Amino acid sequence: MSLGRQSEQVSSTSTLGDAFYPLYQTMFDEEGDFVNSVDRKLSEARMADNVEMYISRSLAIGTISGLVLWVLGMLLTFLVLQLLGITDPQFLGLRLSEEVAQVISLLKIPFLVFVSGVVLGAIGFAVGFGSLLSIPYFRSNSRKREINVLLSDSVAFMYALSVGGLNQLEILQAMAKADDTYGEVAREFQVIVLETEYFDTDYRTAIRNQALQTPSEELSQFLTDMLSIVDSGGDMTSFLEDQKNKQMRTAKQEQKKMLDTLELFGEMYMTLSLFPLLLIIILVIMSMMSAGSKMDMMLGTVYGLIPLTGLGFLVLTSTVTQDSIGDGYLRPDSDEQSVAEADSGVFSLGLVENYTGSHEVFDRIKSREGSYRVVEILKAPHVFFRDNPLMVLGVTVPITVVVLGGAWLFHLAPQSIPQLVVPTGASVPEGMDTPVKRWKYPVIVGTFMWVYVPIYLNLLPLAVFYEWNLRTRRSVIGNLSENLRKLASANDTGMTLLESIRVVADTSSGRMADELRAMHTKVEYGTSLKDALREFNNRYHIPRLARTMKLISEAQEASSQIQDVLSTAAQASENQDDIDRERKSRTRMQMVIIIMTYLTLLGVMALLKIRFLNVMADLATQTAGSSGSRGPGADFSGVNTQVLSVLFFHAVVLQALLSSFIAGYIRDVSLMAGLKFAVTLPTIALVVWYVVTLIS
Repeated sequence: MSLGRQSEQVSSTSTLGDAFYPLYQTMFDEEGDFVNSVDRKLSEARMADNVEMYISRSLAIGTISGLVLWVLGMLLTFLVLQLLGITDPQFLGLRLSEEVAQVISLLKIPFLVFVSGVVLGAIGFAVGFGSLLSIPYFRSNSRKREINVLLSDSVAFMYALSVGGLNQLEILQAMAKADDTYGEVAREFQVIVLETEYFDTDYRTAIRNQALQTPSEELSQFLTDMLSIVDSGGDMTSFLEDQKNKQMRTAKQEQKKMLDTLELFGEMYMTLSLFPLLLIIILVIMSMMSAGSKMDMMLGTVYGLIPLTGLGFLVLTSTVTQDSIGDGYLRPDSDEQSVAEADSGVFSLGLVENYTGSHEVFDRIKSREGSYRVVEILKAPHVFFRDNPLMVLGVTVPITVVVLGGAWLFHLAPQSIPQLVVPTGASVPEGMDTPVKRWKYPVIVGTFMWVYVPIYLNLLPLAVFYEWNLRTRRSVIGNLSENLRKLASANDTGMTLLESIRVVADTSSGRMADELRAMHTKVEYGTSLKDALREFNNRYHIPRLARTMKLISEAQEASSQIQDVLSTAAQASENQDDIDRERKSRTRMQMVIIIMTYLTLLGVMALLKIRFLNVMADLATQTAGSSGSRGPGADFSGVNTQVLSVLFFHAVVLQALLSSFIAGYIRDVSLMAGLKFAVTLPTIALVVWYVVTLIS
């Protein structure tokens, strides 16, 4: 087994592993396929565990959970049998003799108790053993997904470095250091570099070993092809150029497959979202045709099935979508002085945090810096909330709590389902001495206060600042490819990179030109170009921008004539632009389908409210007034149309919220992208239902 994953374990888990190690030796073949599969997944997941001890601990957890459920299962089964009073000696309905019946009567309950305990114990063992054993498989799949997403940009990065004049070893080392940008791909190369530095292994063998251990088949094939070029002494630059073009084509193909899957999911959602509506109608008809009420099932459908269906579809969609990998921040090199940058976090105070506690003067500086930051935020809170949209919840949530608390204390809105269904002009039931008489439409008032007020106070400002933040960041990368082409052309004429930045800033417009101009000014006043690039990137922290800035900052250290590197960065950016355009075009259709499906659902619910519920209310009144008018099998008096009206309205509001976040997630792989829909669609539902209430 791999020695590199052996490490110290927590004492409790080590004790469990040691105690169940003999059971592991009895149940599993150490050279078998299962053990080898787990060992490989532990290696791919980069988990520092020995496979023997890991499986032994899994057996321990499974055995303990199985024993617990076995005992609980027997106790619960015994109690249930005693409560039900099952003493009938009959067995499977068979006619038995008196002697056999007596034996079965004695053994029946112990047999059922034992079998139930064994079944629940087996389930507990399978859950405990399987859950711990599945962790390396999930982590391996997660690393594989991230590697495949970043591989195209990683190969472009290596090609740019090769064009910039770096040799093979320097490319591997630079790739290993770029884990802040290329994530798991860089960590795979870190293993190669560390193996060559600390284990006295030549880098050819290290590449071969990593090609066998990586969880990604694409990266494994790339490393294998790279090894053949290294062994044959071929041209590494040409190889990386071919691989860059290949990976870009692969990225587009994967994007197309994902979008095809999303189209299928959109059609599925159109059917699933209509299922609760059909179920509610069926339950209403069943309540009409039978004496029993189906109100519990209706409540479960509206407040249980609709949210679970939406959340389940959201989870299903997240399994196929590819989000942006990384946080977009670039870190200083490890050999530079470790400092805290001013933009490293919302609550970071910058460089002074590294020196507080050593001298009193730095503590005073930190206090002054904190006061200065607070004053700056108070001077321009809209800018702060634009850069940190989620921080607006720190203001809106307390306001919402105060507003809802006041509404509860002063009875400004209905506070229960009975208050929601009191018809207009009806007498207030005894014990309901609240101001219900002044609510002309209690359903609208109650739902608005308890649902719409939180939406408008929280989601509306959050949506505004998020969209503002999104537009600001997109304004930087919107013409990134064009500016990179300009930089490459200017650099190709013999200008240095800094001079090229000044020329592009003077001949361009927009936010990107302003940032290039500020970058040039910083360098003129003594800041290194690499630091200026990093500060510019960290201000917006966009993963795509971070990969471009990383490529340029690494290449410009070797030479200021990097027109080929800039052209490569422009090509990679243009490829990403093509992918984004196709995604927006294809997902726009899915978003329209989801919204139109919801509007169709809202229209059907409104028609049911106007036509169906009113007719049922008239029939219920006739049934209550004349018992002879009720036909056989129909009882309209048992149908509460006021409660059904509340359920219909709440169903469309819940469906509006879920459809909004699903549409936003499909559009931009972000729940916050659905905030604008989460405000708009429920508002449409409120207006429609108010009009429907007026009509009916």
